[in-house]
Amino acid sequence: MTGLRVRGLSVAFGGHRILHGVSFDVAPGETVALTGASGAGKSATALALLGLLPRGARAEGEIRLQGRPLTGLRERDWTRIRGRDIAMVFQDPAAALSPAFTVGAQVAEAVRAHAARRGARERAAHLLESVGIARERHRAYPGELSGGMRQRVLIAMAMAHRPAVLVADEPTASLDPRTRDQILDLLQASCADDGTALLLISHDLDAVRRRAARVLTLRDGRLTDAQAPRTRTRRGGAPARGGEAALSVRGLGCLRGGKRVLDGVELTVGEGEIVGLAGASGAGKTTLLREVLRLERPKEGRIEVCGRDVAQLSRARRRELRRLVQPVFQDPWASLDPRMTVGRIVAEPLRIHGLPVRGRVEELLAEVELPAELAQRYPRALSGGQRQRVAIARALACSPRLLLADEPVSALDVRAKAGIIELLGGLRDRAGLACLLVSHDEDVLAELADRVLVLRDGRVRS
Repeated sequence: MTGLRVRGLSVAFGGHRILHGVSFDVAPGETVALTGASGAGKSATALALLGLLPRGARAEGEIRLQGRPLTGLRERDWTRIRGRDIAMVFQDPAAALSPAFTVGAQVAEAVRAHAARRGARERAAHLLESVGIARERHRAYPGELSGGMRQRVLIAMAMAHRPAVLVADEPTASLDPRTRDQILDLLQASCADDGTALLLISHDLDAVRRRAARVLTLRDGRLTDAQAPRTRTRRGGAPARGGEAALSVRGLGCLRGGKRVLDGVELTVGEGEIVGLAGASGAGKTTLLREVLRLERPKEGRIEVCGRDVAQLSRARRRELRRLVQPVFQDPWASLDPRMTVGRIVAEPLRIHGLPVRGRVEELLAEVELPAELAQRYPRALSGGQRQRVAIARALACSPRLLLADEPVSALDVRAKAGIIELLGGLRDRAGLACLLVSHDEDVLAELADRVLVLRDGRVRS
């Protein structure tokens, strides 16, 4: 059989075994899905298949690509294979793309890695257009694109050489439902046309079940037939809560590269209220959060946080307010320092603001359903979902009054997502936490948000 063949794959980090004898096949043109809870070993499987396990990790077993053994290859051999014969779409686009080069240049570089330089730019342009990025955006830098658009750039790079095997690790976690379905359809159609074997790693069981020939589930590093539970959903929302406004935005406007991204935005988030903000990828949702987080006078309009006009803040007042306003970013890998342990990451805001640290890290990890032992690990040893929960724990460290959450559960499996939803709802009810929640997941918004606003054409619509 050609395609991908895995037999008895085991992976260990130090003395901790992540995978235990995993075996499966993916035939040419076939889509096989791999699901499981955060920490089950999905990303470790993907990294092992491409020889990208971090230093100190050890892989055992047999991996064959089109009949060729991959286990034990030297890095120079992997360099010839990786990207040409087997490629990967990573979970965190911000970590995979260089902020210093345009997206067109980075896709062209991926083309040149295994092909002649001539025609690389035109091939890159075609690849970007095939994933829905217009030519006028090819000169944009990753920081100028939404999370969803950055993920599409990664997909274009992965498909540059029509690989025999494509490993997609949560390729649509940052996309709205419509774009998610478009990208999954595009991935599957492209792989089928080229005879590419597609291993689709995802916690979105409903999305992959409709597309995969087979669905494999990992639990505690072993393949099992168990299915992940579904998130309970609640349609509609509670009435808007009263009290002091934690956030008030009036007439906010913003330009990026000469293009108007925000145009007279108006919204209010009351004390103890969760307001959902929806919109297609590239609508300006993340830009709105960044404008609020700057805590500085906007170019157009007015922003008040916890009753204070940010344009009138002194340096001391701004520092005080930063403790009360905390973000949860869309890409946890990009927001966590890889040189720091989880314990130091969670404790960092406490130390910055002179708050007690003893015992608090363990409490915060427990709040986001992570074991205390993870405090000694580094982000690279965690799954994408675990890294996102660490980011949430850090955001909660200083007991904020306003949380700005940009797709806070997009990287989590169904069970972990339900836990974080319950956590955020409990914080609202117990501590009066206000939250502006950006999400493309309608179920998450229906479950959590008291009100849902839609950002379209730079304006907020109810």
